[in-house]
Amino acid sequence: MGGTLQDKVIYETKDDKSPCASFVKNSSEMFGFSKGCLPMSRWDQLNVFFKKAGAMVVFGLNALSGKTIRSDGSATGAWNSSNAESLIRYTVNKGYSIHGWELGNELCGTGVGAKVAPDQYASDVKSLENIVQNIYRGFEVKPLVIAPGGFIDTNWFAQLIQRTPKSLQVVTQHIYNLGPGNDNQLINNILDPSYLDGGAQPFRDLEAILKNSATPAVAWVGEAGGAYNSGQNLVTNSFVNAFWYLDQLGMASSYDTKTYCRQTLIGGNYGLLNTATFVPNPDYYGSLLWHRLMGSNVLSTSFSGTTGVRAYAHCSKQSQGITLLLINFNANISVNVRVATEGEQAPRIKLGNTSREEYHVTAKDENLHSQKVVLNGKILALNSSGGIPPMEPVNRSMTDPIIVAPFSYVFSHISSIILPACIN
Repeated sequence: MGGTLQDKVIYETKDDKSPCASFVKNSSEMFGFSKGCLPMSRWDQLNVFFKKAGAMVVFGLNALSGKTIRSDGSATGAWNSSNAESLIRYTVNKGYSIHGWELGNELCGTGVGAKVAPDQYASDVKSLENIVQNIYRGFEVKPLVIAPGGFIDTNWFAQLIQRTPKSLQVVTQHIYNLGPGNDNQLINNILDPSYLDGGAQPFRDLEAILKNSATPAVAWVGEAGGAYNSGQNLVTNSFVNAFWYLDQLGMASSYDTKTYCRQTLIGGNYGLLNTATFVPNPDYYGSLLWHRLMGSNVLSTSFSGTTGVRAYAHCSKQSQGITLLLINFNANISVNVRVATEGEQAPRIKLGNTSREEYHVTAKDENLHSQKVVLNGKILALNSSGGIPPMEPVNRSMTDPIIVAPFSYVFSHISSIILPACIN
């Protein structure tokens, strides 16, 4: 939870003399808004929601508190952590569970609206780590300390990571590799695998920085909406966006990115839920299938044959075997896929299991702009009580190829292929 205005928000404390006022639009102010205040009554409500949802919460803290903003956007001076410390203490006293505290939003590199130098940012991260260690003293599990939550600048990131070898547990970057939401080429970019290939560079860069440093920190995508400025209606909230989103999940995993936070759950034209009805948009179902089927062990995967097909494979999540994700970017070509394993350690094939499970996902009426998705021939729709519908696979013989229809994706769970990497 966070965003641009997190670096202007103040947190209500019991000692406040002034009223806790909301943000007000003001074009003369940084980010186009006045300072705003988060009332603790609202924080209480949010935490009730988080608990009911079973959410793992990462909260973005105001990293500009106490800093002076110069005319070039540079934010100088040490972080004034007292207000953040007050919020964290309140949170602990209330028994609220926070998975991680993230410092700042898009203040790294050249910044968005403001920027902080890496040496100062590192010092501020250490201050946050000290606060977390102090307030959570005696806790068996402490929240993660996370930064910087912005677009990768390799030199800046390398300096931050070098200076925080023991303070930082997670390094977050933001991804908007599709460009602006109002681009009339947006749908063409989403459907162009060679364009999407360019999205690998930030993952590759951060993986290399972490490997070449002494830090135990891991890489996350802290925010990714694909197309910035709220995306594009009937594109980033429709079926076609899955070709970008699922490819990103597969690609990020292959570069050892551990967590991928989608922008947004709700809000803008790229939310997983419809902003008016809260009904799931198509990417919700793609995300849910990924979450249920793809385990955390990533398998090296390649596809040979027609162009326009992506293939990713992981150890299966809650069952034995492997799960494949196949994405067909071709408009008119069905692709027949046969699975082969290779490598030094031969897989153990489980005899007697001659079938696999398949989840074929297409757009309703083959309309890429549709906000309804079809799973194995059935439209996915909430039940009468608002619950998620059953998402059942079809069984196919292992002797048959996996048939991936044009403009569709398929998850296939193959329980009979037991790879050494998948044996705990």
